[in-house]
Amino acid sequence: MMIDRRGFLAAAAGAAVVLSARETVGSRTPAADAMDGPRIKAIAFDGFPIIDGRSIALRAEELFPGKGENLANAWRTRQFEYTWLRTVSGHYVDFWQTTQDALVFATRSMGLELSTDTRDRLMRTYLELKSWPDALPALETLRAAGIRLAFLSNFTVPMLDAAIENSGLRGFFEAHLSTDRVRAFKPHPRAYEMGLKAFRASRDEIVFCASAGWDAAGAQWFGYRTFWVNRSQQPTEELGVKPDGIGTGMADLVKFVLAA
Repeated sequence: MMIDRRGFLAAAAGAAVVLSARETVGSRTPAADAMDGPRIKAIAFDGFPIIDGRSIALRAEELFPGKGENLANAWRTRQFEYTWLRTVSGHYVDFWQTTQDALVFATRSMGLELSTDTRDRLMRTYLELKSWPDALPALETLRAAGIRLAFLSNFTVPMLDAAIENSGLRGFFEAHLSTDRVRAFKPHPRAYEMGLKAFRASRDEIVFCASAGWDAAGAQWFGYRTFWVNRSQQPTEELGVKPDGIGTGMADLVKFVLAA
């Protein structure tokens, strides 16, 4: 049986996040608002606003002609359901293992034969990902504005390092805030809390940049300013919160941050 994603997130993560959402490292005051310089000090990125994941479905179609799109969708759905189940149950394994487990299940559920070689080729796609074309100019603008940047992602450090290397993005990001550090996937509050500790800033001085509606909701529950790079123009989740900003690309994020 498929997990009811919205109900699962609201019940499993919502209460815990709301309880901690206002325990800020520091809070804004009128005097702070009047200070020179950007009110946003840092951006914590999910992986996919920067990293283009479309090649995953293309590789699935190459290996399973006519079934690649359905496989990619089933794989992605089970991938994130497994992250939530493992976090809530306390049975954490890293995102690479979670992704492989989800692939095995997805192919089995569709009656597809998954050889070791095919499994490895599909998994290797995650180490071959590159950035979206609009990522570099946006990152250059944000860096020039003095805004600190880091990934806050379920991806493992090697997965993030590979994407940066493949894309020529060295030097833009601080140390990766992989959920491996806290052994809890998003939307658990321990995952989002890494941004507060790394940037030494308050929640309202940090923007969390999401690529998925559920992640935007989780960050909003935690208390971050949240921007959703909604490239596929999906509806917002019905979880009682909305992102502070929504756009279809990185240029929209830049406008939102520099106007804050």
